[in-house]
This record gives sequence, C-alpha cells and structure tokens, in this order.
Amino acid sequence: MALIPATILTGFLGSGKTTLLKRVLTEAHGQKIAVIENEFGEENIDNDILVSDTQENIIQMSNGCVCCTIREDLRATLQLLAAKKRKGLLDFERVIIETTGLADPGPVAQTFFMDDEVAESYLLDAIVTLVDAKHAPQQLNDRQEARRQVGFADQIFISKSELVSAEDLDALTHRLKHMNPRAPIETAHFGEVAIGKVLDLKGFNLNAKLDIDPDFLKEDDHAHEHHDHAHGEHCDHPSHKHEQGHHHHHDDDVKSFVYRATKPFSPAKLEDFLGAIVNVYGPRMLRYKGVLNMEGTDRKVIFQGVHQLMGSDLGPLWAPGEERLSKMVFIGIDLPRDILVQGLDQCLT
Repeated sequence: MALIPATILTGFLGSGKTTLLKRVLTEAHGQKIAVIENEFGEENIDNDILVSDTQENIIQMSNGCVCCTIREDLRATLQLLAAKKRKGLLDFERVIIETTGLADPGPVAQTFFMDDEVAESYLLDAIVTLVDAKHAPQQLNDRQEARRQVGFADQIFISKSELVSAEDLDALTHRLKHMNPRAPIETAHFGEVAIGKVLDLKGFNLNAKLDIDPDFLKEDDHAHEHHDHAHGEHCDHPSHKHEQGHHHHHDDDVKSFVYRATKPFSPAKLEDFLGAIVNVYGPRMLRYKGVLNMEGTDRKVIFQGVHQLMGSDLGPLWAPGEERLSKMVFIGIDLPRDILVQGLDQCLT
C-alpha cells in the first residue's frame, strides 16, 4: 500500500488553524482527508462540519472526509486509522493533524520516524504554521512554543494581516525570515489559501529520496544570513526600527544561520562532526538542511535533519561550469554558531 501523506497544521492559539482547516475540508478538491484533532472541545471545528457531542472518536463527514479526536496518543490514533483503511473500513487518502495552539510540533513530527508501524504507513509531507499578525510579536517574545512552531515550519501563513499596518507586517515577515529562512511566507485571508500551498509540499522528506530545493543555493537577499556578518547597532533595515530603537527580534532564541563554503567537505570528517554536534545539541536543533559539495563524488549531496534524526542522499550531478558551493542552513534554539562554523571549517579538505 502506498504511504499515506500527512500534514501537521500548527500555530499559536487563535492563529486561524481551524479556519484554514475548514477551508481545506470544504474545498471541492475531491480528496478524502482524515483529520486528527488534538484539541477537541476547546477549538472544535464549527458544528456544521463536525458533530461534537458524539462519543465516537472517528466521525465520517459529509464530504467523504473523516475526523477523529485524540483520546489516546497520536501513535495509537495513526495506527488505528491505518488499520481501518487497510481493512476497508475507512476510505481516506491523506491525514491532516491539527495540533493544539500550545503544542511543540517536534514530538508530533518525530512520531512519523520513531515508530516503525507509523513509518511503514505514513509519509510526513510538511509542517504548516499559522502566525497571527496582530498578536504574533508578543507571542514570539513570550512563548517558546510559538517560536518553535515557526522554526519547524515548511510553510508559514500570516493570518489577520488586515489588522496591522504595512510596516508592522513587514517587520513581522522580516523577523520570521530571520528565524526560519527556509519556509515560504504568505498572508492568508480568513484561511483562503490555494490547496497546493498546504498539501503535497514535500517539505519534510527525511524518509524519502531527498528532493533538492532549486532556490536553496541562490544567494539570499538578506545579508544577515551570511555567517561572516552579524547585525550591529548600525543596521538600518526599515523593519529594525522598532520602539526605542530596540532590536527585539534579536532576542528570539529560535534563530537561523547559513553556512557556505567553496572547498569540498571530507565525508568522514563531516560525518564525525555532525554526529557529535547532533549528540550534544540535537534537542535544540529544530531543522537543518544542506546541499553539499563532497570530496569523491560529482553529485550534490543533499542532507537534512530534525533534532537527532539526520538523513542524506545523493542528488543531481553538478552542472558543467556550476560553482560547487556547499550551503547549509541551521534553525535551532540558542545554537552555538561559532562552534558550528569552526567545526564545519575543519571538515573542509
């Protein structure tokens, strides 16, 4: 049986997850979707879609979708759904998990890799994060879960953008890019987003052939992602002009940085170094990925990871005349950038 694609929908309380989910479920895309809610009761979808007073933990909905509430843990729920699908008791093609607004998506994502039974049935497609334009600046300041939701995202939607000024929206977008440069950011008006921006993103493919992101090696227009440059107080980017000139988004503990190198990596040295780093800092490493120039192969090496889980694969050949540039992005909580840069430099040939 083909693997069932799964999408994790996350975002802080009130960011519009349920609105987006309702839109996805009611759109005429002809797909049968199983929805797993892990905050049933507090934030249940409107009653016209879901019957909330039922004792069943799996509900068949009118448009061929099914919805279930997590009364046990996620692993058991995923196993139950897959078993019912195999036996022909339930018909669905994909799963969307809506997390509680206070959830850290990390453990949810890890369920798909840590449990053999789940890994044999499902393929984690992407983590989609909603950010509330009005309240996000404060939430990101105060709540680590909100910062982690951004750090894990493969796609970010900013909701309620109509409630803030263009300057505030620009400042928020800039801050989110600083925290996670690998996730595209778009505004979503009352959950109205194209279905193709939510499903089949292939953002999270540790257990599939790793896809190469064609834009990943392009120079970024944000100079602050270069590892040889740090913002000083002289920085005059418009979105840095906050109250009292305070750069409050530099206080985020979820940060990203990009490492680039033109010399090739020694495979053995890099493997040893990354293994040691992941051992020590794995819990703080939210997402990391890279396109690497490795000694001994004419192909790009694609690698990515989440916490202590890391995967790599051979990608396409370097094109004739193409600059063989290694580029890695790390997104994590208070990661020791100096140690990482120094260690990676020592892995070059």
